[in-house]
Amino acid sequence: MIRTQPSLPLPRAWRSSLRTALLCAVLGLASAPVRAERIVNAFADFAGLDKITGRIITFSVSIDEMVQFGTLRLKARACYSRPITEAPQTDSFVEVDEVKLNNQLERIFSGWMFAASPGLHGIEHPIYDIWLTGCHDNVAPPREAPVTPAKPVTPAKPAAPAKPAAPAKPAPKPAVVKQPVE
Repeated sequence: MIRTQPSLPLPRAWRSSLRTALLCAVLGLASAPVRAERIVNAFADFAGLDKITGRIITFSVSIDEMVQFGTLRLKARACYSRPITEAPQTDSFVEVDEVKLNNQLERIFSGWMFAASPGLHGIEHPIYDIWLTGCHDNVAPPREAPVTPAKPVTPAKPAAPAKPAAPAKPAPKPAVVKQPVE
């Protein structure tokens, strides 16, 4: 038989402090931050750098659509973002294949890209770089509307007779620069 010492009652001040500490611990757990739900988007936005020409091209890819950028074929499998009220965290699962000279495909990347750190999880190819810039759910990527000042309201005047409009002039054709093929 094991003998135990009789338990001594805690002093009243200690019991009060213990209750307060327990209450603070419970309230602390109840006030833990709630994770924002991620938004599933229909399109992933990318930017690609052609290191030969030095051009950066932005393009949008529908989920599960194959897009070719140079010799790279890119397919976004999922694109998630967070609500506007939360800190922006956009990520996408992407598969990238390279088309070889014999028309064979070689998988060079399969994984998650994060828009917040393009240098960490982007595609770094000897000729091309590709990184995630965002996600959206519309057919066209969302753009900011230009800010124009509001016009003051003036009373309507009687309409003047309409003048015939002058015929529109055709826009000048852009110059085409031809480069020799080497």
